[in-house]
Amino acid sequence: MKTYSTLSEAITDLTKKGYTFNFNLQKECILCSENNWQLKPDEFEIDAVYRFQDLSDVDNESILYAISSKQHNLKGLLVNAYSIYSNSTSAKMVEKLNKS
Repeated sequence: MKTYSTLSEAITDLTKKGYTFNFNLQKECILCSENNWQLKPDEFEIDAVYRFQDLSDVDNESILYAISSKQHNLKGLLVNAYSIYSNSTSAKMVEKLNKS
């Protein structure tokens, strides 16, 4: 797995590699912003995970997931705060994201 110095560097490179869709974390799924598709945990795979910490602010950590779905023939990215999941996120989604 390639390492990246910054979140923006990772996003730029992964976009060039075909991870072009943007995902948002929902309670029971991830939502693809561009086409409004909702992918449940069994409909996508996490291909890679990258963690980043802002050196000027140790509390500012983020995690980038490279996600693909063969079922829907798409690849995209999900950015989230590291180790922090909303109370509204289901246990099944948290489990899927923590497997990586």
